[in-house]
Amino acid sequence: MIDLPKHKQLILFDGVCNLCDSSVQYVIKHDRENKFLYTALQSAVGKEIIDAYNIDVNKTDSILLYSPEFGVKYKSTAALKIATQLGFPRNLMGIFLIVPAFIRNWVYDFIAKNRYKWYGKKEACMIPTPELKSKFLE
Repeated sequence: MIDLPKHKQLILFDGVCNLCDSSVQYVIKHDRENKFLYTALQSAVGKEIIDAYNIDVNKTDSILLYSPEFGVKYKSTAALKIATQLGFPRNLMGIFLIVPAFIRNWVYDFIAKNRYKWYGKKEACMIPTPELKSKFLE
């Protein structure tokens, strides 16, 4: 399994999705405690986690949150767990975790299903700048 540095979590995202790319850039900007590492679902590391957890990428294909301690979080739970770690006021988004997952994921799935149509798609995964390279796993 993927060996992450202690107290780090790995955000797996759709590397060709413009919305996902923008979301990762937002998290990087607000991750003041440097809690997260990143990789594309399409990367070797992404494929390793997908295989290890038997994830059906036809059903969950936009964001995952992985940590060795807690395993994998999916969809709206992953997004909200990330937000809770980004400091005030973003951490207040955690209140939505009280909403049942099937309701949250219905909204999440609607956005995920339309993300390419609404936000566009890249030809290839994002290449991090030299300053950000240390935050990305390949």
